Amino acid sequence: MIDIQNQPDYRNIPIDKVGIKGLKYPIKVLDKTMGLQSTVAQISMYVDLPHHCKGTHMSRFVEILHLFRTKVSLESLTNILEDMKEILGAQSSHIEITFPYFIEKNSPETGSKGLMDYTCSILGASNGKKNTDIVLKVAVPVTSVCPCSKEISEYGAHNQRGEVLVSTRFKKFIWIEEIVKLVESSASCDIFSVLKREDEKFVTEKAYNNPKFVEDIARDVAKQLMEDDNITWFSVSAENFESIHNHSAYAYIEKRSIY
Repeated sequence: MIDIQNQPDYRNIPIDKVGIKGLKYPIKVLDKTMGLQSTVAQISMYVDLPHHCKGTHMSRFVEILHLFRTKVSLESLTNILEDMKEILGAQSSHIEITFPYFIEKNSPETGSKGLMDYTCSILGASNGKKNTDIVLKVAVPVTSVCPCSKEISEYGAHNQRGEVLVSTRFKKFIWIEEIVKLVESSASCDIFSVLKREDEKFVTEKAYNNPKFVEDIARDVAKQLMEDDNITWFSVSAENFESIHNHSAYAYIEKRSIY
């Protein structure tokens, strides 16, 4: 049969990224407690396309992924990216893997067990000129209490749920659990999936006694990341979904790579 996508193109326009987007796929990721954790990811895979090529081989992306389906690791990502370039005849390759990651947490007073889910992404890229670039992104829900509201009010203070998004590059492996712990320790209070009355009293009072602006949360997370020699680059965004405003409060900090 005629292979239309393999025909030449005469518009003389290269494409930076072409491939598949939003593929749902079962994966296994490293779990600090359990060893491996099964989850379902959304995966996007791209390569560059020279100006003279009409199209890429879309089915080959899924075939390549299927060869490495057992687990996601830094080694397997590097191999996937290199295979994408070789099999598809490309100069650069990219992969984006987004998945829910579950951590069991005990409530602070009664020890009630529950699972918290954290949205994580692993972004990989290879352009053939340097080592594979890997970025880990972790989104962590938190609680914040407004210091200003607490200071000016005769009683109470407004509080809200927020989200901190941490992206990191690193020298050696880093656990998702470590990022989550770092962020949760920087908020007014962390969030739990199961709370009994004693637990609810504890987290309410803990947050009230530890008020944080969105700026405070972003800075406290950044400070800890700066102190970690394993981290070569990071970005931190903190967003509070304000309870007394029709908008969010937001702060962003980025540390440039040492390379």
